[in-house]
Amino acid sequence: MPPQTDPPDWDPEQYGRFADLRKRPALDLLCAVPPLPPGAVVDLGCGDGAVAEDLVSRHPDREIVGVDSSPAMLAAAKRRGAYRRLVEADITDWFPDTPTALIFSNSVLHWIHDREALIAKLAGLLVPGGTLAVQMPDQYGMPSHDLFVHLADEMFPGWFGPGDRNTIPSAMEYERMLAGLGRGSVWETTYLQRLGADGDGHPVLAFASSTALRPFLARMTEGEARAFTARYAEALEEAYPREADGTVIFPFRRRFFTLTVERRGR
Repeated sequence: MPPQTDPPDWDPEQYGRFADLRKRPALDLLCAVPPLPPGAVVDLGCGDGAVAEDLVSRHPDREIVGVDSSPAMLAAAKRRGAYRRLVEADITDWFPDTPTALIFSNSVLHWIHDREALIAKLAGLLVPGGTLAVQMPDQYGMPSHDLFVHLADEMFPGWFGPGDRNTIPSAMEYERMLAGLGRGSVWETTYLQRLGADGDGHPVLAFASSTALRPFLARMTEGEARAFTARYAEALEEAYPREADGTVIFPFRRRFFTLTVERRGR
């Protein structure tokens, strides 16, 4: 069995290399947020604050609060100077200090396994008429993620299980989860992302290393990780062939939902 090692803290620099690609789904989600009642705006799992300025621009007169469990990411978010407050907390344990009109969660809830309980809890933290807005990657079942899962099972049998894979429920399952909590809307989008050449490495490897691969690599020694990523990169060359300019076209599926709780008296 491998050592039960937690992944190291997030690396804002590595994560930020693809900031524009990661930000586009967040902006699409922000556009889907309906008019809000009075209250604070919470960026739940704010990371390095990539969406902070956009939340401030959309809601300039509100308190904008960033919440994240990563000290490194919060330090990067603080440097942006856009949040009124920053809170270090696990999102499953977090409770707001002030009434909350919007809980905005960009690319975070896929890390949580008991999502149904968390969604119900977050809905209960909103003021009447408030909205929970969520975006998550849904890439398991696609070559980028299936390849490293199969390689991990082959090279390190018994080391990894379903809990190491951030698979998420189907759109239909989310639709059922939201029923009874308020007015919900669920949709999916596949973005065709063009990833730039990454020296001698495959661009998808660089993209995945900062997120989905972290729990896998954390359990490997340096030598094991080198062997694993070398085989993964080789498989990626076939799954995502390079264009003439060295880039690759990388389809990336995202799932979204908004949930607006009912105002009293309706």
